[in-house]
Amino acid sequence: MRKRKRILLSIAASLLAMSGCSKEAPKEAEPIVPVQVMPVRQDSIRRIVTADAVLFARDWSNVMPKISAPVRKFYVNRGDHVTQGQLVVELESGDLRASAAESTGQLAQAEANYRTTAGAAVPEEVQKAQADVQAAKQAADAAQKLLENREKLLREGALARKLVDDAQVAYAQAKSQYETAQSHLKALQSVGKQEQIKGAEAQVEAAKGHQQSAQAQVSYAQIRSPIAGVISDRPVYPGEMANTGAPLFTVMDISSVSAHANIPQTEAAYLKVGNAATITQTGTTVEVAGRVTMVSPAVDPNSTTVQVWVLAANPGERLKPGASVRVSIVAATLPNAVVVPATAILPATDGGTSVIVAGSDSVAHEKKVEIGIREPDKVQILSGAKAGDQVVTVGGVGLQDGTKITIVKPGEKPAEADEKPDAKGKAEEK
Repeated sequence: MRKRKRILLSIAASLLAMSGCSKEAPKEAEPIVPVQVMPVRQDSIRRIVTADAVLFARDWSNVMPKISAPVRKFYVNRGDHVTQGQLVVELESGDLRASAAESTGQLAQAEANYRTTAGAAVPEEVQKAQADVQAAKQAADAAQKLLENREKLLREGALARKLVDDAQVAYAQAKSQYETAQSHLKALQSVGKQEQIKGAEAQVEAAKGHQQSAQAQVSYAQIRSPIAGVISDRPVYPGEMANTGAPLFTVMDISSVSAHANIPQTEAAYLKVGNAATITQTGTTVEVAGRVTMVSPAVDPNSTTVQVWVLAANPGERLKPGASVRVSIVAATLPNAVVVPATAILPATDGGTSVIVAGSDSVAHEKKVEIGIREPDKVQILSGAKAGDQVVTVGGVGLQDGTKITIVKPGEKPAEADEKPDAKGKAEEK
């Protein structure tokens, strides 16, 4: 029995010794994780609002004819550049030119009639009326003298009564003619003359209006570009009928382009006219700088978004209207913000956002943070970290709170994480 007990005690002691060796091995092989760090610093950061947008030409015009007529000739094709006022298309206008010539003749006739009325006919009538008045006055004066002489002779008994009566009748007639001539002269000098001249003037104005209308119809046959740009569409061909209300051609000014984006209300609240922006064409590296030119004062009730326009120069006409683009608008710049590199931001263990701070004890400390504005390469920290903290930027993914770390210089490749199992395996072999 004693021998059996000694054997059992020996086996137990061996087991305890083996157990002690296996527990101490992992401690000796505990890894030190290499990381790269950067300090939390105070720096300016921009509030950037990004959104998808569609490009439009800065200005464009669908040009429609004012008259319906066959197309005589086009002077441009699609893709051609035109200047403002350049002749683009000409319509058939033979009948219109004939009408304009007729109206020119009518105007000349009306003007001649006016000159005759104002300068010849009316003055001649006035002169004749004045002569009539003068003659009537002389006749009345002569008849009056004759009557007075015969009345004197009648009183002296040297003349018969009948001759006096005849002189009285002649004087009355002469006086009546004189009064009639005076009335006619007054009428010509007041109402008649002015009315005749006004009538002639009205005929001239009517003829001028008709001529201007005919000439305008002729001018409508020559259609010019209202703006400088490039012809983007020309649906009608020579010989076809150009109809009012249907565009003959479309001209676009694409020296500048406008990106129209629909932005959520919360982000649009930070935007204002004049904000700097960039336009990047989707799927390419083409990027141009621009400015916000319009922030809609109303919210679209269907999408609950606000439309924002960004205008940018288009050198070389690389950007085409209708293309999909991405706009990035700098809404504001905050100076002296607490910022960390974007690579330092990690998901927190218990949810939210965190950073790993390299402590002076060479241990990783997880700190939950509240973030604000984001840029592609840096993030604003509202709380949880302060300027001067060393945050892990490389090697922090999967790093546990309390892990031993060693800081390596930027540019040096961190040690591979798979060294941990090897160290553990060696320890177990010991």
